[in-house]
Amino acid sequence: MSTALRKTTRPPAGVAPQVEQIVIGKDILELVSSSMYVDPMTVYREYVQNAADAIDLARAGGLMETDEPGIVAIAFDTPSRTVRIRDNGAGVPWDRFVRTLTGLGGSAKRGTQARGFRGVGRLAGLGYAQELVFRSRVTGEDEISELRWDCRRLKALLRSTEFSGGVADLITQVVTVAQIPAGAEPQRFFEVELRGIVRLRSDRLMTPAAVAEYLSQVAPVPFSPEFSFGAEISSAMRTAMQPADLHIHVNGSETPLYRPHRNTFDAGGGRMLAYEGVEIRQVPDMDGAPAALAWVLHHPYEGAIPVVNLVKGLRLRSGDVQVGGSAVLEELFAEQRFNAWSVGEVHVLDRRIVPNGRRDDFEQNAHLNNLINQLAPLGREISRRCRSNSIRRNWVRRFQLGEAAVQETIDALAQGSIGAAERNSAAGSASITIAELDRIASMPLLAGEEGDALAKAAKALRSALDANAAPRASDDSPLAALPPTERAGYERMFELIYECSVNRVAARKLIDRITAKVTAATDN
Repeated sequence: MSTALRKTTRPPAGVAPQVEQIVIGKDILELVSSSMYVDPMTVYREYVQNAADAIDLARAGGLMETDEPGIVAIAFDTPSRTVRIRDNGAGVPWDRFVRTLTGLGGSAKRGTQARGFRGVGRLAGLGYAQELVFRSRVTGEDEISELRWDCRRLKALLRSTEFSGGVADLITQVVTVAQIPAGAEPQRFFEVELRGIVRLRSDRLMTPAAVAEYLSQVAPVPFSPEFSFGAEISSAMRTAMQPADLHIHVNGSETPLYRPHRNTFDAGGGRMLAYEGVEIRQVPDMDGAPAALAWVLHHPYEGAIPVVNLVKGLRLRSGDVQVGGSAVLEELFAEQRFNAWSVGEVHVLDRRIVPNGRRDDFEQNAHLNNLINQLAPLGREISRRCRSNSIRRNWVRRFQLGEAAVQETIDALAQGSIGAAERNSAAGSASITIAELDRIASMPLLAGEEGDALAKAAKALRSALDANAAPRASDDSPLAALPPTERAGYERMFELIYECSVNRVAARKLIDRITAKVTAATDN
C-alpha cells in the first residue's frame, strides 16, 4: 500500500504567500460568549467592568463632575426573569453603536487604561438569556440606540446542520437595530438588559442577594464606612492608581454595595475576631517601578476564614476588578491551606501583566513570574504567623486541659469523700500538673498579657490545691456520722469511682448524690 504525498509549493522569492480563503465559522460566537466562562455569575462582572470603563471615559471627557459618583443600577423583574444593568457613563453614540456591539475582538480599548480590551465581554449574556438587549444614549442625541440579540434563534442556528453561514451571516440573522424615542430617559447612559434569564445553579443569576454578594467581592466598589482600615487602604491605593469606587445599587437599594471587609469577622462557633492591623507593601517590577500594591489584614490566625465572611484568601485584582478566585495565590504559602487563613488583596499595576480572556488568572510571562517572586516573602511571613499562632494555640489548649484536670482534682478533694491515701496521691499528681502549667505560662511564645494571665491562673490553682490537699478533720467529712468501718468502705468505693471514671466531674456528681442519700438515711 502506498501513500501519495502532496507536493509543497513555495512562492517566488520576495512574494508573500497567498491564502485563497479564510473561513470563520459560526461556532466562534459560542466560544467567545457563554463557553468562555465557567461561572455564570461572571456575566455581572463583565457588564459592571464595562460600566466602570464607561464611567472613567465620561470623567476623562469632562462629562461628569469630579465629585459625581459613578452609578450602576441593577434591577430585577422576577415575573419576566429580566435584569437591567444601567450606568451613567459616556454611552455609545449611534454612529458607532452597531459596529461596537456586533464586532468580535478588536476593541478600541486595547492599549488604553481600560479594564477590558478584547471586545468579547459584552457577549457574556448570550448563553444565559432568551434575549440580550443593549441601549444607549449620549449627550446631544434625541433618540435611544437599541440593539437586540435573539438568543433563542442564535442557539437554534448554532445547533442547525442546515445553516452553513459564517459568523457574520449568523449575526445578521439574530440581531435587530432601532432608534427609539428617548422620552424622559437620562441624557447619557448605557444599559444591558437580559430577558428570560435561564435557571441555573440554584437560580443565582436571578437572586439579588447572591448577585450583591458576588459583586461586593469582585467589583470595583468602595470599602464600608464602618471598616476602620478602609481609609488607610484607600489612601495607599490612590497613590498608585485611581479606584473606580462604583456606587452599585441592587434592586433599588438606597445603600450602595461595599466590599465585605468589616472590623471583625466570624471565626465560627459563635466567635468574632477582630483585625489587629493592616500591612501595605509596594511590589517592584523588573525595572524597579511599581508592579503591584498589596495589603494584608493581620488577625489572630486561628484557622481558615469561614466562607460566610466573603474575604478569605489573598486575592488578585487588576483595574480594581478581581481576577480569579480566593485560591489564585495559594502557591505563595509554605502550606497552601494558609492562604485560606489570610485576608488581603494584590492590585496589579504593571500593564504588562495582563488578565487572560476568562479573567480567572493572568497570562503567563516574565513579568507575572517576577510579581510572584516578589510576593513570596509576604507569603512566607503570613505562613510564619499561621504556624506560630497554631503552635501557640496548641500550648494554650494544653494548658487549659491541664487546668481543667487540676480543678477536677481540687473539687474532689474539697468534697472530702475519699481516704487519706487517695487524697495524697491525687494532690501529688495535681502538683506535678501545676508545675507543667507554670512552665507553659513562662514560654517566650506566650510572653505578654496572655502568658501573664496563664501564670496567674496557675498560681490560683496552686493556692486552691494547698487549701484542699491537707487531711480533713473527721467531723468535717460528710460521712462523719457513719461508723468508722462503714465510712472506710464508702471512702474506698468513692476512690474506685474516681479511679474507674473517665469523667471526674460526672464521678464527683455521682458521689455527691450517694453521699446525700447516705447522710439523709443516717439522719433519719
